[in-house]
Amino acid sequence: MPRALITGITGQDGLYLAELLLSKGYDVFGMVRGQNNPKIELVERTVPGVHIVAGDLTDLSSLMRALNTSRPDEVYNLGAISFVAYSWEQAALTSDVTAKGVLNILEAVRLYCGDDLSKVKFYQASSSEMFGKVQQVPQSEETLLWPRSPYGVAKVYGHYMTINYRESYGMHASSGLLFNHESPRRGPEFVTRKVSLAVAGIKLGLQGKIVMGNLDARRDWGFAGDYVDAMWRMLQQPEGGDYVVATGETHSIRDLLDHAFRAAEIEDWEPYVDQDPKFFRPAEVDLLIGDASRARDVLGWTPTVTFSELVAMMVESDLKALSDRIA
Repeated sequence: MPRALITGITGQDGLYLAELLLSKGYDVFGMVRGQNNPKIELVERTVPGVHIVAGDLTDLSSLMRALNTSRPDEVYNLGAISFVAYSWEQAALTSDVTAKGVLNILEAVRLYCGDDLSKVKFYQASSSEMFGKVQQVPQSEETLLWPRSPYGVAKVYGHYMTINYRESYGMHASSGLLFNHESPRRGPEFVTRKVSLAVAGIKLGLQGKIVMGNLDARRDWGFAGDYVDAMWRMLQQPEGGDYVVATGETHSIRDLLDHAFRAAEIEDWEPYVDQDPKFFRPAEVDLLIGDASRARDVLGWTPTVTFSELVAMMVESDLKALSDRIA
């Protein structure tokens, strides 16, 4: 039975990845920070087959203990402070966790492997936010990185550190340059879930408005369940590598609102949407669209859920949850 350790197990990607690996017969270990972490119950309820281990990406010794406990064949580093807007408020903390945390887990894996660096395959969750002020459309693995947030800068550090460990030590280390991926498990602070929750609330008469920032920013949105499959496929390759994971389609926030309100059978969303400058980023990323040719050709990966299906899935999930709550 193969064994896997997932950092960031409590996030949407961690939960979907754990489900996928369990379905493939893996023994799955999920690392959480702090024994009293309130999200442990979420993991135990959603993926009851996962073993919980304690660990902190800022603490190398705790990572060594987590590796010695889980004895993994594969390590998926999904842990990060991942809310982009928050990274301006907590730039140092974002750097400690999202950047230096990658160095810590890479070094822990290297030390754990000893002389046999083929013992563990490593996955790093890189991000389309690294492209920032995009220098090429669409963005591929060769596109110059120009991050526009402390989060994006931290991800660039982790991305290049993963490449460096692969080239310096011969580690099987891969990075997934994942474009925006969403699901009903997405946190409510992210714009897609903010919209789906608000639309459900408006439909049910629980709120009257949603306040948004930039409606013209464009993103390449896919389904998180599809994207974790790409992560797994990377670690099944004979060598590590870097792969863009994306749909190849771009949609604006206005498109997101169109599809979300339509899923709730509301045709005109403008009366329900206000804008507030406080929700604008200090440095905006205007256009993200990925070229996933390498993932398609090498990994055999393609997305299965369309943008409209994804948005409808999220709105319907939030409608059901809110309806059950008020019933």
